[in-house]
Amino acid sequence: MTTTAITHIASLVTNDPSLGDGSPIGLIQDAAVVIDGDRIVWVGESSKAPATDNAVDAAGKAVIPGFVDSHSHLVFAGDRTAEFNARMSGQSYSAGGIRTTVAATRAATDDQLSANVAKYLHEALRQGTTTLETKSGYGLTVEDEARALRIAATHTDEVTYLGAHIVSPDYADDPAAYVDLVTGEMLEACAPHARWIDVFCEKGAFDGDQARAVLTAGKAKGLLPRIHANQLSYGPGVQLAVELDAASADHCTHLTDADVEALAQGNTVATLLPGAEFSTRATWPDARRLLDAGATVALSTDCNPGSSFTSSMPFCIALAVRDMGMTPDEAIWSATAGGAQALRRTDIGVVREGARADLTLLDAPSHVHLAYRPGVPLVSQVWRAGAAQL
Repeated sequence: MTTTAITHIASLVTNDPSLGDGSPIGLIQDAAVVIDGDRIVWVGESSKAPATDNAVDAAGKAVIPGFVDSHSHLVFAGDRTAEFNARMSGQSYSAGGIRTTVAATRAATDDQLSANVAKYLHEALRQGTTTLETKSGYGLTVEDEARALRIAATHTDEVTYLGAHIVSPDYADDPAAYVDLVTGEMLEACAPHARWIDVFCEKGAFDGDQARAVLTAGKAKGLLPRIHANQLSYGPGVQLAVELDAASADHCTHLTDADVEALAQGNTVATLLPGAEFSTRATWPDARRLLDAGATVALSTDCNPGSSFTSSMPFCIALAVRDMGMTPDEAIWSATAGGAQALRRTDIGVVREGARADLTLLDAPSHVHLAYRPGVPLVSQVWRAGAAQL
């Protein structure tokens, strides 16, 4: 292996409060990072960097940890442009549009689905994302859910079984039978290919009792729980997530005081997905309320063809700062270290000795430019596991 130093970094976000300015993002000015293989082996001031085999001059640009996108739906086919156009023309959003993607996904070949996943992963990588979770949920048959997970697992280690996305159209008249399928034969076929299990706990999808049955069955098979919770309305999802020690409750748009307190007291991360609110003209999640209560907050794209067709973490950061009450420092932490916590990972989302060498170089002197210059392609270089990607 050869060592590489990235030097003359104007500002380095480490997310380690023991480094730099001592803030939660551990900001170091005029910094350097040394990579050996796939790991970070040294972090500090540029003037003190040790000798290495290779050197990259950041030339006064900022470096941040690679983004950790902990919620996406990339195994799909088809297009929902017509639905988006109708919604932007005044129609309301509901969970029912998922059925359109289910039909297209079932009709697609494995190669088509895999190519689609690869396309959007590369799109995300160009915008600084080095870790990305993705789900099944557009097959809703035993065969189609299992193949979605097999395909996803060839592209990422963070794979989630979401057979309980909506009740399959094939079981529209018997939701209980579909829950039995999701927790029985479908789970048996899907569990070997996934790390996580998820459920859309929402009106029009699955109620609290059904969600509990799905997540407890998944836990019994060794899958770790996460949940789509409280997106479209108040409901039991957040409380269930905390009760079952789910890694993440995702959306968290409609929260009672009890929900906020539960998140603040538990281990479950509140993952906010501003792309969904942007694309549906819905109420913004109140990040400020959660942060002030002491809850851990992550930001993610929710990249999917219906309600949030963006793979851009910088875009979500800009939305979170502009419309959800987050500071730029809080938003960058939530899009990196917060996402890592939502995946229960300690090796990513941080820049410190021993962490995986996932780094994003910005064509800007500070991470604040991600919100300050929304829509501008600021990512100029990405390293993933120590290897230059762009």
